Amino acid sequence: MNHIRQERILHYIEQNNIVTIKELQALYPDVSLMTIHRDLQALENQGMVVKVRGGARSVRHTGDPGFDVRMQENNTGKASIARKALELIQPNSSVFLDASTTNLVLARSLPDISLNIFTTGPSIALELCRLHNPVVTVCCGAINRKNLALSGQNTLEMLDKINIDLAFIGVSGCSVEAGFTCGTEGDMLVKNKVIQKARTSVVLCDQTKLSRLMPYTFARLEDVDYIISDGSLPEPFVQAAKQANIKLL
Repeated sequence: MNHIRQERILHYIEQNNIVTIKELQALYPDVSLMTIHRDLQALENQGMVVKVRGGARSVRHTGDPGFDVRMQENNTGKASIARKALELIQPNSSVFLDASTTNLVLARSLPDISLNIFTTGPSIALELCRLHNPVVTVCCGAINRKNLALSGQNTLEMLDKINIDLAFIGVSGCSVEAGFTCGTEGDMLVKNKVIQKARTSVVLCDQTKLSRLMPYTFARLEDVDYIISDGSLPEPFVQAAKQANIKLL
């Protein structure tokens, strides 16, 4: 029976790339949480899956879709998030934009005001070149050709030396259990460092990212100050955010 259940769990994970423990519990409501964890451990021991915080992923999963693909996803939602984000930006402040496609949409919407802008997104820096007043600094590092994000030791060392009033952080996945997740270790380290440095941290999370799980957790709900979404959030998530004193926009 264990073998049959584990084969079904494996098939489900391979179909969905990444799944949460909660999803697997819904598939097998009569099976204990401990048993599901044992099944996942057995599958990982066989090299079939990789356990991640709050769930597991297929060994075939390669992380986030490419930048070009993500730029075609939910552009209406990203524009809605960008409009809300603009309300938080004050002239003469220091702003960080990570390399997310939502931040690229935000960069296209920024007014020509005096700002110090730091970014790990070369595409975002090029977009900001249309403006005359912001000082734009690209945080150095190695570029990931798939998501066009800079990361690495040089990036982390540079972030240590700058002061950030307001940081806008994109996510690849978001859930109460796993927190805010992304697809690569490099992105995880950068996003985590930025949240530590920023006076105010703002997570940009469109509806497509809710309850999606990615391999690396870079922050928990209580680590950030704002969540901006493009629509109403599920009530359990809203309650958890309120308990963590997060402002929802």
